[in-house]
Amino acid sequence: MVADSPTFHFQQLTAPGDVTPRLRRALAECWVEVTNAGGAAGFPFPPVDVTTVTPDLDRVIDLLSPDTDRILTATMDGNLAGWLNVRRDPFEPIAHWGTLHHVQTRTAVRGHGIGLALMNEVRRVAREEMGLEQLHLAARGGVGLEDFYGRLGWKEVGRWPGALRLAPGDDRDEILMLLAPL
Repeated sequence: MVADSPTFHFQQLTAPGDVTPRLRRALAECWVEVTNAGGAAGFPFPPVDVTTVTPDLDRVIDLLSPDTDRILTATMDGNLAGWLNVRRDPFEPIAHWGTLHHVQTRTAVRGHGIGLALMNEVRRVAREEMGLEQLHLAARGGVGLEDFYGRLGWKEVGRWPGALRLAPGDDRDEILMLLAPL
């Protein structure tokens, strides 16, 4: 955590019933805010609104399970500050690693160490509670995400050049990253 920053509270959601209507709305609003600010959170064509992101959010929520799929939230002063989704495939040959999806922090509270805190907490959860040995993620190139993750120990292990077409003439690489060991 950054010095003099507010205290973060983490919550794991491991079943669809864990997500209250208030929290569901806050997750959707965060996703809208991050996307419309240009964040790489799953919707490449802003602007979006709550009705756009809610069906995808509901799919994430419907898959929640303690063994394979969790949402980790960070709150600050009782309000959602950020969240992410960690998943593992139960197929035995690949069940030792998980993937991160939808890593995002509210724009108004950036710079307080929320992203760092979320990433450190998910590393702990993945290792200690889910029994994972490594984490994978795919990040959109061209927005500095690989630098952020690199500072946290993630390594670029490949990229798909021009995999993401955000607009005519705006193709971005999909950067494949690995964190191991946890």
